[in-house]
Amino acid sequence: MRIAQIAPLAESCPPKLYGGTERIVHFLTEELVRQGHEVTLFASGDSQTAAQLVPCVPQALRLVDGAHNLVPHHVGMVEQVRRRLDEFDIVHFHIDLFHYPAVMGWHTPTVTTLHGRLDIPDLYGCYDMFSDVPLVSISDHQRLPLPPVNWVDTVYHGLPQQMLPFNPAGGDYLVFLGRISPEKRPDRAIEIAVRSGKPLKIAAKIDPVDQEYWDSEIRPLVEAHDAIEYIGEVNETQKAELLGNAGALLFPIDWPEPFGLVMIEAMSCGTPVVAWRNGSVPEVMEDRVTGRIVDSMDEAVAAVDEVLALDRAEVRARFDARFTAARMAENYVRIYRELVTAKLRQAPPVPGGLRAGRARGEHPYTPGRARDVTGIETAA
Repeated sequence: MRIAQIAPLAESCPPKLYGGTERIVHFLTEELVRQGHEVTLFASGDSQTAAQLVPCVPQALRLVDGAHNLVPHHVGMVEQVRRRLDEFDIVHFHIDLFHYPAVMGWHTPTVTTLHGRLDIPDLYGCYDMFSDVPLVSISDHQRLPLPPVNWVDTVYHGLPQQMLPFNPAGGDYLVFLGRISPEKRPDRAIEIAVRSGKPLKIAAKIDPVDQEYWDSEIRPLVEAHDAIEYIGEVNETQKAELLGNAGALLFPIDWPEPFGLVMIEAMSCGTPVVAWRNGSVPEVMEDRVTGRIVDSMDEAVAAVDEVLALDRAEVRARFDARFTAARMAENYVRIYRELVTAKLRQAPPVPGGLRAGRARGEHPYTPGRARDVTGIETAA
């Protein structure tokens, strides 16, 4: 298939450090190329990919001084996509809702994966207005706040199988990985570690909006305990070592996490997880197999010794069965083919057939191309 992947511009693909959405777009893009598809990636110019890269800004906007307003950059990217529509069988967006007004009149089918939280009242009217846009959720729980919209499927995230290698031994410390923010609850992670008597390594970025939270609430807790170590942001190599050598990951979230990529990153290493029952956690975790799902601090503290005794090989086996990039890409390709087939069936007859329509720019498909894309013979 000829597939366009449209990535956020805040980070490169893959991101140098933190950046969950861009990381998933990268994994998906590379796996689609590996599986033989013709993929074009619209992303920042400092992205690295085996696909054809269309640089929509020179570098990731988080690295650019003064790039505070991301809207004009993404609107411009949508227009770049529109001008090349006839080159693609499907356009896959990962940029929330910037493109919704534009795609309503496109002849090329689109799908949008929503990567963020949806329990924000300001979103509801917009999604009610654009309820026909085909959407993919990254967990079933993520869907709950929205009004009725065009959900086509849920696709869980996936990682390359060899990116975070299995470590059968693990270690004796706990790890907290992600962002320093109130909803991620690093304070809970510190309390769990202190009460369980285990060392804790905190590898997390601090956004400007969370700097005060770090300075006033979290840094004093770190400095008060010798066994608590703040590392900062880590790259992929450092992450593999940090997670693989850990006894357990702490994921004590206090918000409706849409997926929680770090859980499957830990599982890839064979490292079990202690996670609060919020958001997607019950979908991603298997209680007493890949870790423990808890509802209170007392349960979390008690769960530390339980997860340290779990079979790390089984944790990795569950990752291999559910959360690989190959499985993710296969699920998306199935969705692409279904949407292309549906679009073809909706297309009005064109004098001279679809080939003539393509020449006039009215429709991008020929009967032969439809069979190549979907595997289904489609009548003109």
